[in-house]
Amino acid sequence: MSNAIRIHRHALSGHSHRVELFASLAGIAHELVDVDLAAGEHKQEPFLSLNPFGKVPVVEDGDAVVTDSNAILVYLARKYAPSWVPQDPKGEAEVQRFLSLAAGEIAYGPAAARLVTVFGAGLDADNAKSIAATVFDKLEAHLEGRTYLVGNNPTIADVAIYSYTAHAPEGNVSLDAYPNIRRFLSNVEQLDGFVPMQATPVGLAA
Repeated sequence: MSNAIRIHRHALSGHSHRVELFASLAGIAHELVDVDLAAGEHKQEPFLSLNPFGKVPVVEDGDAVVTDSNAILVYLARKYAPSWVPQDPKGEAEVQRFLSLAAGEIAYGPAAARLVTVFGAGLDADNAKSIAATVFDKLEAHLEGRTYLVGNNPTIADVAIYSYTAHAPEGNVSLDAYPNIRRFLSNVEQLDGFVPMQATPVGLAA
């Protein structure tokens, strides 16, 4: 796999899973490199030379090093799978809106709630669940009558939103009240090349 990109990741990181999922869906040859977060590998060299912010994921593509999961999605789509980003300005702006949602309310809502239960993070779980409810209400309404988030075909917006939404129940955020969201998740899971994120191992949750 000498021509494959290298994805430095953690198996339980939804940010990492976005990148792994997209590489698989788009048929981009890739190699997974596990980073031991528990041992602090992401806060030491040589990892810090790849990403001074000390976070996964990081992609190495030849001489190019790209950090931040959403930035990586844009990079990979532009270089290897342009059909995953609309070519018209309005469609591209809609995709960007959902990338911002993934970095904002999704990160501070369901992702944060999951950080508390899975990694024992010292965050406000009730506040995270409140944010999750608000953003899921918005997504539920947006997805009424839609197969994907933007247009009629899958885009990197769907990939960015999928991982932490699908694993929201691990943060004690139920999806029972959101039939459109559950249908959307199923639509993504039925795409050729779909790979799931590893479920939380029994006993890991704090």
